[in-house]
Amino acid sequence: MSAGSNEHRDDPIALLRAAVASAAASVAGAVDAPAGTTLERPRNAAHGDFATNAAMVSAPVARDNPRNVANKIAAELTAALGDDMTSAEVAGPGFLNLRLSDDWYGAVLAHVLDSGASFGAGVAGRPEKINVEFVSANPTGPMHLGHGRNAAYGDALSRVLAFAGHEVGREFYINDFGSQVARFGASIGARARGEEVPEDGYQGGYIDEIAAAIDGAASLSDAELATQGIHQMIERIRHTLDRMGVEIETWFSERTLLDGRFEQALQALSEGGHSYEHDDALWLRTTEFGDDKDRVLRRSSGEYTYFATDIAYHADKRARGFERLIDVWGADHHGYVARMKAAYQSLGNDPDLLEPVIMQLVNLTEGGQRVQMSKRSGEFVTVDDLLDDIGADALRFFMVQRSHDTTMDLDLALAREQSDKNPVYYVQYAHARICSIMRKAGAGEGPAGAPPAPGHELHESERALLRRLAEFPDEIAETCARRAPHRLTIYGRDLAAEFSAFYRDCKVVGEPEAVQAFRVAICRATRDTLARTLDLVGVSAPQSM
Repeated sequence: MSAGSNEHRDDPIALLRAAVASAAASVAGAVDAPAGTTLERPRNAAHGDFATNAAMVSAPVARDNPRNVANKIAAELTAALGDDMTSAEVAGPGFLNLRLSDDWYGAVLAHVLDSGASFGAGVAGRPEKINVEFVSANPTGPMHLGHGRNAAYGDALSRVLAFAGHEVGREFYINDFGSQVARFGASIGARARGEEVPEDGYQGGYIDEIAAAIDGAASLSDAELATQGIHQMIERIRHTLDRMGVEIETWFSERTLLDGRFEQALQALSEGGHSYEHDDALWLRTTEFGDDKDRVLRRSSGEYTYFATDIAYHADKRARGFERLIDVWGADHHGYVARMKAAYQSLGNDPDLLEPVIMQLVNLTEGGQRVQMSKRSGEFVTVDDLLDDIGADALRFFMVQRSHDTTMDLDLALAREQSDKNPVYYVQYAHARICSIMRKAGAGEGPAGAPPAPGHELHESERALLRRLAEFPDEIAETCARRAPHRLTIYGRDLAAEFSAFYRDCKVVGEPEAVQAFRVAICRATRDTLARTLDLVGVSAPQSM
């Protein structure tokens, strides 16, 4: 955790961080703590509760030896924190290891419980109106595995951004115009008439199902079949996303851009001097803004490119008042980033406020063998197939537990397994176990109230669990900043592991009244934080398993 970020006056971690920053600034003779000042959990618990590099980064400013600076900072912290800090030890070349009192840990627990559902919320430094466009699968076929990862990521990111305090709009861009739609209509028509699908058409049983569901399909034009087929596919996609628990607020039709907004965007580019005619084609000067070559907007045939409509679409998003645009794209869009940012800048916008997120591929394994997918041939695994097999909770957790920029393997056997080896089962089981403990303790679901003082010397497992709980707001902030919801799956596993160690080492029910009350309060705080963590990645928190 970085000193000076995510502060709250009632948050003991924030107060500790502020005290470290103030002491570092004072010793360095500066207004603020030197850049790079950190407060972190040591890898070795024997080194203390927290460690800071404040002396190391302050020494050059203070023009003093880092160990001397560390001793001065320790003295400042001792005066500022009083009984909350039991020791501040200088280690190595100038690191400072801090140990906090049991009463300080009691204050951490009180803060978590008093914050209730808002614990970790509202950490956005400056809330923004953000458009998150994700999935946007071509409505010419069912959602496949890659779309599932895209959906799980986009929805989780949207949830976390909203929890942090941003105004988030979730959007699906419907590609219902162009050559792929024409091929789709021709494929439906061929099936309806009992003919072979065109070589460049779409295969698969779903084409037969759509043809059979359209009244009089054999007598309709390919264009009419395409329109009705797209409508059916969108309804199927909606149903799949509903099964995943993914919320989409705006379904934006590409075709609607033809009502004049497309021409307006092209006119703006022309008036800005960013487009030009060459070889009977219309080009955009994307090289002016860092692209490796200019890009075609209108081919010499008169047909406009997908790039041209994408420009109009992003102009429309901006016109709707979104300050920041996050586009969640598939792995095959990597080469599209520079040109899209250049186009966005050509329209007079800040390119840094357009964030394309490139999702990497998903490999499905079963019994050690990779399952092959081919959308055109119809031989592919759909998201609905996976939902039927492993369920929404496992699908969503597994889809976001790796960083979006790394290829991932989804192990079906592991996803089905009900054991500690299955990460989603492990975290959910920890939540269910806590619910069971609280039922045995007779702890109701009424207001938590302030927890009692510890009433005993805290076990290291209690302290470790409370430290992990205290990290939740910083995890939310980092998840938002890095657009990395996989961090929350890691946090959830770590929190579940800390609770397991606590439950192993610290009896809850049947202890003296003060001890039981304090430990039940720890259980309540952990249960609620686990539930919130799971919810932010779209996974349920069962009360029994």
